Amino acid sequence: MIVVRSIVAAAALATASTGMVPDVGDPGQIVLSLVFGTVVGFSLGLTGGGGSIFAVPLLVYGLGIGPNEAVGISLAAVGATALFGFFQRLRSGEVEIHTGLIFAVAGMAGAPIGSWINGQLPGPLLLLLFSGLMVLVATRMWIKASSRPADSRAVRAPIEPIPSDEPGPTCRRDPSGRLTMSTPCALLLAAVGLATGVLSGLFGVGGGFVIVPALVLFSGMGVHRAVATSLLVIALIGASGVVSLLMADRPLPLGITAQFIAGGLIGMVLGTRLGRLLSGPRLQKVFAGAILAVAAYIVLQSII
Repeated sequence: MIVVRSIVAAAALATASTGMVPDVGDPGQIVLSLVFGTVVGFSLGLTGGGGSIFAVPLLVYGLGIGPNEAVGISLAAVGATALFGFFQRLRSGEVEIHTGLIFAVAGMAGAPIGSWINGQLPGPLLLLLFSGLMVLVATRMWIKASSRPADSRAVRAPIEPIPSDEPGPTCRRDPSGRLTMSTPCALLLAAVGLATGVLSGLFGVGGGFVIVPALVLFSGMGVHRAVATSLLVIALIGASGVVSLLMADRPLPLGITAQFIAGGLIGMVLGTRLGRLLSGPRLQKVFAGAILAVAAYIVLQSII
């Protein structure tokens, strides 16, 4: 992580000295896009949630992309990486598709709202609000790693049969573990999905740090299955956010986006494999500390 922060700082100084965004065909820019995309995908695969929070700071301070434009690139990259992970989990039968679709449809409606709000905010204010979101994500990761270490390990647990889940307070499950979809349950999942979509469209984050605990808490879904299902939700919400940006004639540099996605897919594979070998709770705390450090960096850059 220290090496990554050094790269970000060096790239930021280079960008500041020229005052220009690196050209899409520039070899240095291509390397940085791939490296930063790999960092995001690696952290997603390693921690199971919260990794996408690094995407916008890396794009802004590492590649000199404007904050509002960086959100679109982040949405596309995180969504594509999640789609890749979704197909991996789908083959093993870990995804609860019908529950995820209810969550995702509402999120897809919320993403354009978040994208519209994003377009109304100046870049510096957007970054300050984003740093606040980072603090919330880091705090949640630290608390979960301290109070519920089993959840941290479950995110990267080897594929095993998923037991029947305990019924949630609003959404109930039958003895086989299948969700019984009532009207209150559907409305609750849709409401939380809508809020997640707004956050995703506004900040360009995947929202896994919101989706996973919401699926566990409100639908009675086990953590292992919730992580797999969240990938479907993130992919669909990300697609909705990108489409809404394009319809609003907001710029989305395809070259940098493709390079960032390519790095993200590589990082996802590497992070997932390494994550099975490492201590979950300790790893979550390390990433929480890294997120706080990046948030502090954003605030300092905005103040200076």
